[in-house]
Amino acid sequence: MSITPTMTDVAREAGVGVATVDRVINKRAAVKPATLQRVLEAAERIGFRRTNLIRRRAEEPAQGCRMGIILQKRSTQFYADLGEAIVTTATAHEYRNDNVRVVFLEELVPRQIIEQMHRLAQECDVLAIVAADHPLISQAIDQLSQQGIPVIALISDLTAEHCAGYVGLDYRKVGRMAAWTLTKLGPDSSKIGLMIGSHRYQNQEQNEMSFRAYLREFAPEVQVLETVISLEDIPLAKASTVEMLEMHPDLGAIYIAGGGIEGVCEALREYQLPQQLIVICMELTAATRVALADGTIDVVLSHPLELAAGRLLKAMKEATRHQGQGSLQHTLPFFTYTAANI
Repeated sequence: MSITPTMTDVAREAGVGVATVDRVINKRAAVKPATLQRVLEAAERIGFRRTNLIRRRAEEPAQGCRMGIILQKRSTQFYADLGEAIVTTATAHEYRNDNVRVVFLEELVPRQIIEQMHRLAQECDVLAIVAADHPLISQAIDQLSQQGIPVIALISDLTAEHCAGYVGLDYRKVGRMAAWTLTKLGPDSSKIGLMIGSHRYQNQEQNEMSFRAYLREFAPEVQVLETVISLEDIPLAKASTVEMLEMHPDLGAIYIAGGGIEGVCEALREYQLPQQLIVICMELTAATRVALADGTIDVVLSHPLELAAGRLLKAMKEATRHQGQGSLQHTLPFFTYTAANI
């Protein structure tokens, strides 16, 4: 027997075929309870690395998948809308035997996210998280993967070695689309403001980089100001916008590549602008829909929430069946909204 037991070793110890062990682990087909129990006992005896996963297979309902999804603040309208879309999608016929749990976190520090991940891992087969790319979170993902719990990155990709996949936009395209749009709308000034929530989020960092790269290549005369960090906090975003407007009275455009758009809109409505700014932001919500209608915002680039929810649940079920067989990538298209099509 090899030093690290394999599925072949489990099959030999249980007196079944390797295909049977594979069906147990990856849920490719139904296995009799007595056979599943034999596989579990054999895995326990020889110290098979994925014994915990086999144990959960023995305890879970037939064909059911327990999915845990960690979103960010419910008070952020985008995440409230995404959570609602996921819950609605989970009622579809194809998920009738599955258990989908959505959790919102108000504290976004790594420790809080990791604690919630471990709590959900006690009762779920697979997790999906929206989180900053932090070494401690990567470590937690790798630990859970070793325990047989795949973790999928949602909205913002993660660099953890054993991250099971990603469901979200191609932010290189998003950033370049925002920059292209600004060049076509033609701001009166060569100064452009840029605001993101945090560089810790891969999606926002890539969004910013691609935005700047496009303008360097196709509009080198445009000056993109130093990036403003909002921490996705509405009051901070408002104060930062006012400061930007006061320091740069010739500002021609603003791109909000992260959260805090409500604060930006408040500032723009209250501030006496010497000229009309071109404003582009992320995510169609109730607030940005109103801002498009009243002219505060010109363009919104947005996730397709229903499609995102469906792709996520599909990816999570795939991850439980194909764990350890590579990363599952589900790149979503994005929608472009203006006052003409809301």
